[in-house]
Amino acid sequence: MRKKLIFMCVPFLFAVSGCAQSADVEQVLSAPEYSDVSVHDPSIIKSEDTFYIIGSHMQFAKTKDLMNWQQLSNSVSEDKLFTNIREELADDFSYAKTDTLWASDIQQFKNGKYYLYYCLCQGTSPLSVIGVAVSDTVDGPYKKIESFLYSGSSPQFGEAYNATIHPNAIDPHVFYDEEGVLWMVYGSYSGGIFILEMDDQTGLPKDRNSYGTHLLGGNHSRIEAPYIQYNQETGFYYLFTSYGGLDADGGYNIRVARSKQPNGPYEDSEGTLMDQVKGKYGSLFDDGSIQNSGVKLIGNFLYTSNEEYEGQGYVSPGHNSTYYDASTNQYYLIFHTRFPNGGDYHSVRVHQMFFTQDGWPIVAPMRYSGEVIANYTAGQVTGSYTLISFDKFISDEMKEPQDINVEKSGEITGDVKGSWELSSENSNKDSVIMIDGITYKGKFISCWDENQKKQVMTFTGTSDAGVPLFIVKNEG
Repeated sequence: MRKKLIFMCVPFLFAVSGCAQSADVEQVLSAPEYSDVSVHDPSIIKSEDTFYIIGSHMQFAKTKDLMNWQQLSNSVSEDKLFTNIREELADDFSYAKTDTLWASDIQQFKNGKYYLYYCLCQGTSPLSVIGVAVSDTVDGPYKKIESFLYSGSSPQFGEAYNATIHPNAIDPHVFYDEEGVLWMVYGSYSGGIFILEMDDQTGLPKDRNSYGTHLLGGNHSRIEAPYIQYNQETGFYYLFTSYGGLDADGGYNIRVARSKQPNGPYEDSEGTLMDQVKGKYGSLFDDGSIQNSGVKLIGNFLYTSNEEYEGQGYVSPGHNSTYYDASTNQYYLIFHTRFPNGGDYHSVRVHQMFFTQDGWPIVAPMRYSGEVIANYTAGQVTGSYTLISFDKFISDEMKEPQDINVEKSGEITGDVKGSWELSSENSNKDSVIMIDGITYKGKFISCWDENQKKQVMTFTGTSDAGVPLFIVKNEG
């Protein structure tokens, strides 16, 4: 259910999918400037040279560099995407018994027009509706075509609504697959995440008599915010979702599974069939039944225990979208997050995203700041680091940082013991860190650290079980 801050790094890759061009000289970053916005559930689209994000409550913002954002709308009352949203969506406000909208998505179709998929939900029950509007320009005005999918009330498709198996009609994301077929993935809690084939001549489902194909979730398990990204190099479609609750105490975190087909079946890194992942029958928000599934990308954590930077980290990061820049072969993860001791205040963050040799996404530990991955030397990598070791629990617990040393000998010493291996220049292999017997495959990348106000070496990786690990160098 959707309601409702950026860093700098340096990529020069080891010819791995999801990475930028290879280079031998490290890019030196100057102190970046950021302008932050609050858009809950940010869904991204690029039009000409500008990125736009739309979220819940018709929050809308734009940027040209993914770092300096301009807020265009904060609420439904400020909305300029519709001529008069209250009048045009009057029936939808009435059906959903709400005065606001939840997560939205904008897609440009092959005909050049922009289609805005919106949803409204009552909140305490899956009384929801999804519809679509069209415009000649990304910033409107949009004209409603039709509200076409409902949940929580009268029977649809010949059967009474059952919230344990039928979807909550919210959180739409619309995309073209590699064959040019249009799809809408949607859903939250209730019966889980579903996908429908769409007609790009009308913007509506091809099959008007079905909720579509079930992909994962059910029995009121806390899984929501689906978003699908294709990677041409790996040949997989990646289904991103958020587990847990979006509030500061909800343990929100981003997970991913993959499939060779847009409509599944999707699996995680341990081969779990995601369409079997759901809460126990008769349960409500049964996190225990789902928390071991999916490859986790990011969750609650503190960057550092240094008192000077106390409280710097993320709380309940989630409800992401992604963007692939074909001109640079770079991927980005866009999401909202809350912050330590910040209550439910939230802001947008963009992190660069990479893919391991095994074809799983990982994200840079720091917010995007223009970084490009490079071929690094052992001398650039060795030193004192902060380690953030995640787990797969759905919890409001903050992952506390630990102190380690990355030694020239290949050892890791300090609060935990292990070893490390740097990917050889221009190889297709991942760099590897082993901690307490667990191997994490990933990338070293030199990033801008807002806390230290310096460019520092970092590492991001994932284990075979789909658990992420970050390390950030302490430059003193």
